[in-house]
Parts: sequence; structure tokens; C-alpha cells
Amino acid sequence: MEITITRKIFSESATISDVMIDGQFCGHMLEDRDRGLYSRMPLFAIQQAKVYGKTAIPTGRYEMAVTFSNRFQKYLPLLMNVPGFEGVRWHPGNYADDTEGCQLPGLGFARNMVTDSRSAFDRWFFRIRSAIKTGKVFVTVERNQEAYSAFLAGQLQQVA
Repeated sequence: MEITITRKIFSESATISDVMIDGQFCGHMLEDRDRGLYSRMPLFAIQQAKVYGKTAIPTGRYEMAVTFSNRFQKYLPLLMNVPGFEGVRWHPGNYADDTEGCQLPGLGFARNMVTDSRSAFDRWFFRIRSAIKTGKVFVTVERNQEAYSAFLAGQLQQVA
């Protein structure tokens, strides 16, 4: 299974993406703020730019597993080998304050939030568990560079 998360809406506190599962649009994902990290950066550069609990994971391709979460006391999807991050899970939630670096699925979105998160999570988790039984699941996180550049340009204008 191939999942693609394309970041398209950026703010000071949150990032909203479109999610495609095996080429089919399925909904949206909420993450913390995108700070321009990518998986091939040197680890020290990731650690220097990262703000704990308030930073989206680096763009890149990651394998997904389903493991038991001690924090949530149930099985949840886990992104593996994310440079500079540990315990990046998919779980229901609506706001950036719910993430702490995790990714929150949703069927809709509004400013700095996703909606219908539990419904999205349940649908996607069923598909992920089924796919992992017979093969691997990979997640590619990318950003719409044009939208990200516009966000950064807006930040520079606010500073000037």
C-alpha cells in the first residue's frame, strides 16, 4: 500500500495535507507546523530546527507498522525511522494541540483543524491493517512547494 500526504495549507501552528491511498483521494491530515525539514537533512540540522511537540515530521518516505501504543493503550499505526522523531503515530484528533508530532486524519478541514477525525481514522486503519497482513505500507510526505513558499513569503512580510 502506498499513502501520499501532500502538505498544502501552512500556518504558524498547523499544517493541513491531502491524503491519497493507492492513488485515491481519501481526506486530509493535520500536523504541527512545517519547519522545512526533509528526511535527508543531517540529523543535527533537524534537531536544531525542531520545536518539541510543535513540529511536523520531515518530508520523506517512511514504512508504517501497526504496534501497541503504551500511551493510548491500543494498537495504532506508527511511522518508522523518522529522523529526529520517535513515536510518530496516526490517531484521531482535531487540533494541532492534539498532535505532539503525530499525524491526525480527517475527512474535512477548517482553519488549523481537521474534522471527522475518528471516522477517517477508522476507515484508514481498517485498510492499513488489512494491507500489512499481506505486504508493506509506505507513507510519502511531501509539500506543495508553491504553497509553502507563499507561506514563507507572508512570514517575511510580517517581519518587515
